[in-house]
Amino acid sequence: MHVIRVVVVDDEALVRSGFRLILNAAPDIEVVAATSGAGAFEAIREHQPEVVLVDIRMPDVDGLTVLSRVRELPEPPVVAMLTTFDADEYVLKALHLGAAGFLLKDTEPEHLAQLVRTLAMGGVVMSPKASRTLLRSLPRTDEAGADRADTRVERLTDRERDVLVLLAEGLSNAEIGVRLHLGTGTVKDHVSALLTKLRVSGRVQAALLAQRAGLLDTGR
Repeated sequence: MHVIRVVVVDDEALVRSGFRLILNAAPDIEVVAATSGAGAFEAIREHQPEVVLVDIRMPDVDGLTVLSRVRELPEPPVVAMLTTFDADEYVLKALHLGAAGFLLKDTEPEHLAQLVRTLAMGGVVMSPKASRTLLRSLPRTDEAGADRADTRVERLTDRERDVLVLLAEGLSNAEIGVRLHLGTGTVKDHVSALLTKLRVSGRVQAALLAQRAGLLDTGR
């Protein structure tokens, strides 16, 4: 069985201990390090995790700094931000820096392991509250600007739109391939194309745009 290696970064020892306890209870997940922001980059380089969960705001080295440095690694792990969503400016910066997901610190323990699995497989992870907060926080174009979410989505082919919907539902490339009977490489090509057409830098932004365009409410 493949074991997903995780590093937890939070300034509160109690939070680190809680996440370690919950995640290590899953047979396919191992928390290989739990540290404050100051020790985060060293721990990530030493243990080479697949997934990093990092508090977005910390007093020593904040989560945005950790995210930015990790994204510069030759083979960066997936980074999801732990947040209470009380500072929209931090959330938006993390989004543009390439955060792969946003988890609330009070996520139900029984859901946490599955969210980590989704992250490890390349899926998008956002709680419903996280999605609502991010959608409210994202800048909106005015009525005169023809670059609204629905206008951007119209640039996609039918297949790219199918892929976008499944991506926004949190599926990885492999899972999208199974659902649409496509090879993983083909799905990857579709994802790259739709990110370019939507003019977004990552899967989370694409998922938010799909929600804003109403694709998850109305289907294809």
